[in-house]
Amino acid sequence: MVAPPRLTLLTVAEAADRYLDAVRKDAVRGVLSPTTARSYTRDIGELTRLLGPDRVLDDVTGDDVDDALVAYQSLPDGRFTDPARKRGPGRATATVNRFRQSATRFFTHAARECWVQADPMLWAAPPARVRGGLRVARTALSSAAAQALLATTSDTPAPAPAAARRDQDLALRDRLVVALLLVLGPRVSELAGADVADFAREPDQTRWRIVGKGGAVRTVALSPPLAATLEDYLTGLRPRLAALRPHDDDAQRALLLTWRGRRADPQTVRGLLARAVERMPPAYRRPATPHALRHTTATLLVAQGWDVKVVAELLGHASIATTGVYLDRIEGELAAAIRAHPLSAALDATLTREG
Repeated sequence: MVAPPRLTLLTVAEAADRYLDAVRKDAVRGVLSPTTARSYTRDIGELTRLLGPDRVLDDVTGDDVDDALVAYQSLPDGRFTDPARKRGPGRATATVNRFRQSATRFFTHAARECWVQADPMLWAAPPARVRGGLRVARTALSSAAAQALLATTSDTPAPAPAAARRDQDLALRDRLVVALLLVLGPRVSELAGADVADFAREPDQTRWRIVGKGGAVRTVALSPPLAATLEDYLTGLRPRLAALRPHDDDAQRALLLTWRGRRADPQTVRGLLARAVERMPPAYRRPATPHALRHTTATLLVAQGWDVKVVAELLGHASIATTGVYLDRIEGELAAAIRAHPLSAALDATLTREG
């Protein structure tokens, strides 16, 4: 008979250090994205402080976890300095649930490594339900609004301000970014991290090898217009931007470059999208993030009759349940679906005969 594994008594701080070391290794191997690794590091550091760094991890109970979650929720959200973006005195429910998920992964790892006899999360209170859905800025655009946004990056953009410099004219890049976000729905981190070598450009087809969360790879084909937009940028603008930093290896690999020749980061993508939204007709204009365009891709494809499994593969979702969260209701589409219901025509025929 095999003897049961022996319990290793560690303080909360010691266990957190060992766990985060495993997180860093997973990030290096590509199992976790750098963004996810940073999120875990931040959350576990906060959890360590709330539970007490010198406390024995095996002494932590479900009630202790609940107390830590309540304390975390009562703290001000340091991400926002604008009071208008806060809905209450503390952190939002969705933020607390994300923190809870980080704690759950930490204690699951601790139980597997025999740092605790039993996972205290099993006795913690269930997570609170998130009410109210996503912010407007993160919800899908209608088909007409999406077309209006794409039109802001057309070949005939609005005249630039007199003070604008020629080396800051990035219309070809911005058109490509908005088109990729709307048509293929990549994560903003996937787009910012894309390299030119990730695109297989052949005469009859162009394919993008996308490295997603956890190092998962998916390959999507670009439509001919989208491939042409990519070629315009790669041959027309990118060589000039890359020449600004010839010895920057990362810039020479990167697909998207700033006007200074550096790799564009997610914040650069958010900024250019915000400027494109400002150029939309007032009737369609509203705040939109790259995540909102990801929702737009999913919602419009499903509205056109595409199978949710296909949309999940396009977005890089491991489960169609995740894709379901991305399907926002677009005004008018519910009414159109009711009009197209197979029984509507039969009912209309019946009423016509009775009339």
